[in-house]
Amino acid sequence: MRKAICLGRTGSVLGVLWIMLLSLGAMNILATTRAQPAMAQDNGDSQEAAAPDEAAAPPAQTVLGWAFYSLGWGYSIIFLSLTFTLVALFVMNVLTASRAHVVPPQLIEGFEAHLNDKRYQEAYDLAKSDESFLGQVLSAGLAKLQVGYSQAIEAMQEVGEEENMKLEHRLSYLALIGTISPMIGLFGTVHGMINSFQVIAMSATQPRASELAGGISTALFTTLVGLFIAIPAIAAHNILRNRVARLVLEVGIVSEGLMSRFQNVGAKQTSPPPSPTSPPTSPPTSPPTSQGATPS
Repeated sequence: MRKAICLGRTGSVLGVLWIMLLSLGAMNILATTRAQPAMAQDNGDSQEAAAPDEAAAPPAQTVLGWAFYSLGWGYSIIFLSLTFTLVALFVMNVLTASRAHVVPPQLIEGFEAHLNDKRYQEAYDLAKSDESFLGQVLSAGLAKLQVGYSQAIEAMQEVGEEENMKLEHRLSYLALIGTISPMIGLFGTVHGMINSFQVIAMSATQPRASELAGGISTALFTTLVGLFIAIPAIAAHNILRNRVARLVLEVGIVSEGLMSRFQNVGAKQTSPPPSPTSPPTSPPTSPPTSQGATPS
């Protein structure tokens, strides 16, 4: 579990560093493209005398620099924060929803070997020390086994529901990002269109197309980036949710299969049950049947 957490943090840091490098590259491109229009204007003035009929070429600008300039600092910080969070959540959920973390094969083999050798205390210690989904379920079942098999199954179901809720709770943040991102993009769309119409309303003459292009580009780029974040977030949420559901079902099948040998525990029990906090230390046996009194 600790190794998985360390790997998740490492993957999250690498993803954050990668996106930070992209953002720094975008800022450098933006600084370069801001200086290019002035240079292009000076060159255009010198060429206008020689070729007055030739149209001036538009200044060179990359798509990344144009996008960063259209989004501005506000939307850029918001979308970068959502991207950082998405990368970190994706790495963490991929690690926690893996088979080695939910249904470790070594735990199944060791637990079954202890049960076959009738070493029930060792089986309980093995399941209790394991932090996986299956380990928590098996330890809860063994702790309640001396009360009865049905109580043990109920305890296993309660722990299984709790662990399943933890996994789904982590996955829900991916769905939340997939819902928020297009909403922020829609907000930017309305914001950009309001800016464009404000230019039209406040202009005494007919506004130039370049003045309207700023608000329109903001509207389009915020929508594009919002969808660009939301689509992989929703896809990852659905894929990981299906994997979690399949692994939870496998945990239920494996745990009930391992505990099925204790079905007779607690049947027709007449003496008070021992403390449920400790696992059984002797193999389960069915209670003796009553015999009729022999005639004297």
